[in-house]
Amino acid sequence: MVRFAEEYELNRVNELRKQVNDLHVAGKPEIFKPGFPEELREFVHSIWNDPDKAIVVAEREGEICGFAVLHHIVRPETPFMFVRDYLDVDEFGVDEAHRREGVATEMIAFIRAYAKEAGFSRIELNMWEFNHDALAFYEAVGFTTYRRYMEMQL
Repeated sequence: MVRFAEEYELNRVNELRKQVNDLHVAGKPEIFKPGFPEELREFVHSIWNDPDKAIVVAEREGEICGFAVLHHIVRPETPFMFVRDYLDVDEFGVDEAHRREGVATEMIAFIRAYAKEAGFSRIELNMWEFNHDALAFYEAVGFTTYRRYMEMQL
């Protein structure tokens, strides 16, 4: 079952956020800090209290096994761009023990239905290029690349 999180579930959400952080540390150790200090654990409360954000969880047999942080973003019009009003998937993760069980697909279906009902015309997310499994998944559920960040290490 996929649904919006309850406040008492934020500790479990943090356990899953740590798994995502660990994956990022392994993939880009020059960017991401190892560990999951108090500051990162407390950050989930600022997400919870932000009216433009929501936390979605996936539950299997009474256990939270996936989460997503949604963020309503409005970018004002500029001389070169129109107003952009969209739903951003800011964080997304599935417990290592529950990957490849359809949890992520169910969460995307829930997020998509929520976005349509809320009147959004698009959902965006960003991901790190090293995460080939995530890229394959996102493409399989219908996301397409429309912008790319590149780097040149010196």
